[in-house]
Amino acid sequence: MLKNRIGRYLGLTLAATALSGSAHAAPKKKRSTAADRTGIAITVYNQNFGLVREERRIRSGTGQVALQLQDVAARIRPETVHIKGQGLRVLEQNYRFDLLTPETLLKKHVGKAVRVHRYNEKLGREDSFDAKLLSVAGGKPVLQIGKEVTFDFPGRISFPGVPANLMARPTLVWLLDSQRAEQKVEVTYLTQGMTWKTDYVLVLDSKESKGDLTGWVTLNNQSGASYTDARLKLVAGDVNQVRPRGGEHFSAGGMATAPAAPPRIKEESFFEYHLYTLNEPTDVLDNEQKQVTLLEAKGMRLEKKLIFYGQPYWFRGRHGQTQSNQKVGVYLDITNSKKNGLGMPLPKGVVRVYKADKSGAQQFVGEDNIDHTPRDEKVRIKMGEAFDVVGERKQVDYRRLGMCGSETSWEIQIRNHKKTAVKVEDYEPVGGEWTIVDSSHPHKKKDARTFTFEVKVPANGKTTIKYRVRIRWC
Repeated sequence: MLKNRIGRYLGLTLAATALSGSAHAAPKKKRSTAADRTGIAITVYNQNFGLVREERRIRSGTGQVALQLQDVAARIRPETVHIKGQGLRVLEQNYRFDLLTPETLLKKHVGKAVRVHRYNEKLGREDSFDAKLLSVAGGKPVLQIGKEVTFDFPGRISFPGVPANLMARPTLVWLLDSQRAEQKVEVTYLTQGMTWKTDYVLVLDSKESKGDLTGWVTLNNQSGASYTDARLKLVAGDVNQVRPRGGEHFSAGGMATAPAAPPRIKEESFFEYHLYTLNEPTDVLDNEQKQVTLLEAKGMRLEKKLIFYGQPYWFRGRHGQTQSNQKVGVYLDITNSKKNGLGMPLPKGVVRVYKADKSGAQQFVGEDNIDHTPRDEKVRIKMGEAFDVVGERKQVDYRRLGMCGSETSWEIQIRNHKKTAVKVEDYEPVGGEWTIVDSSHPHKKKDARTFTFEVKVPANGKTTIKYRVRIRWC
């Protein structure tokens, strides 16, 4: 009877010990690489970050699994990672970025035994010695060989192995509770080092009244990972982000009017931004710059403008001549409408403008930045300063009206040294409460602080604008 009780007790103890041992058993280690990808989608923002969404099929087994997800971006933001799968529960997530390099390998072996090797020229062989690595401060290994301590050892150092916590590349490690032996998982994360920009090429016709516009998207991937056959999307807009604290690193001929080829990129509204989707998958390789055609517009209408600007502070005091032989600015105005051959929301970028000379060779004539431009809005491109059109501005009379006002007279002379007549707009940023008392040319109220004159200047001639304005500023 006593023997039976002892036997049952030992059996229960052994069973409990076995259960306890299985509960604390180390999780199975599994690894997933880019070869397991079944789909990849990338959304790149023009603020130096991107969203990566991967689908992978992994053989995880059941129970607790330590899954290493390799081939992720080196500049991943680990706090943004999300994994999803059926029959899968995430118990813990780690991002291991202590990478295997000569420097880290040395640091991990400080205080440990290593082997040093030096070539013996007399014997024509390599001699090897046991050593202890004492320090690598300042990048120089300090070694103890036998009873001597030395540095600048003229040879190489070998190590007994690679420390377990050093990774060949950045790796996400999850502790998972898996209910299925094979899983289809979706992993999403944000990464720094992805950005895109838009560059436009505008070719003017001989009359400078029409042009051909081509838009290029330039994608730059410096995230530390490559993605093949990726579905690529681009977001244009100013997306707000919370900035991390501390030092986180994150031959153009004549103007054809034939319809352009279908664009490779489809545009759509998305939230308060615009989304541009590449129609077919593409490879986005690490340290690669990729260019894709965004749009092509043929024969769109444009207007060249010559504008002479004043300064607001000139109206608050006595000055005399304020400008002499000042160049007049040259601008191109384009309406982004479907009627004008455009009508796609234009991402911000640089517009570079070309025009053919008399020999037919295209010459660069200017460039400017444009901001995000919605449909049916106007784009203004500053080309530079006119060579042959100059302006002169002088104050011919000034009279103070109490403490808060004045009446002042101005003469603006525009001189044209070209062989053809030109039209010039003069902008007068007067400010305050203003009234035009008299003027030699009709004026237009541009806004509450600005009025303008538009005048024709004959070939090899000049035009003088005269006006008197009364101002009250308090």
